[in-house]
Amino acid sequence: MKQLRLLLVLLIFSMGSAACKSNTPRPDISTLPTMSNRLRLRVGSETFTATLLDNPTVAAFVAQLPLTVSMVELNGNEKYYDLPHALPTDAANPGTIQAGDLLLYGSNTLVLFYETFSTSYRYTRMGRVDNPAGLAAALGRGNVSVTFELQ
Repeated sequence: MKQLRLLLVLLIFSMGSAACKSNTPRPDISTLPTMSNRLRLRVGSETFTATLLDNPTVAAFVAQLPLTVSMVELNGNEKYYDLPHALPTDAANPGTIQAGDLLLYGSNTLVLFYETFSTSYRYTRMGRVDNPAGLAAALGRGNVSVTFELQ
C-alpha cells in the first residue's frame, strides 16, 4: 500500500513539474508557427508580401484589414502608425530587429522596419516581409501611405 501511495505521489509530482514554465529564450521568428496568412503591403507602385505569425495580436490585426494608413517616419529605420484600437500583446526584446519586421510597440503602434539594427525596446512580433529588398527605397525618407491586405 505504501508503494502505491509513493508511486501516486511521484506521478503527481512529475506531472506538475512537466507543466512548469520553461526559462528558455524566445525562438527566432523563423521558427515560430504561422497562421498561413499572407499579407500584401502596397507602397506606391511597389507591392511586398509578408508572412504573418499565428498569435492573438495578428488575429486582431487581420480583423481590421484591408487597411490603408499614413505611416510616420522615425529614426531613419522604421515607419509607424498608431492604430485606433489596442491589440493583444506579448512583448519581448527581440535583440536585433531585421529589415522587413512587422512588430507592435505597446498595444497599438504598428511598426514596419526597413533597416536592421540592435534594440533594447520590447515589441510583439506580428510577421516579416518575405523579401525586404527595395523596401527602404519604396518607403522613402518621409511619411508614406501603406495598404495592408490579406493576400
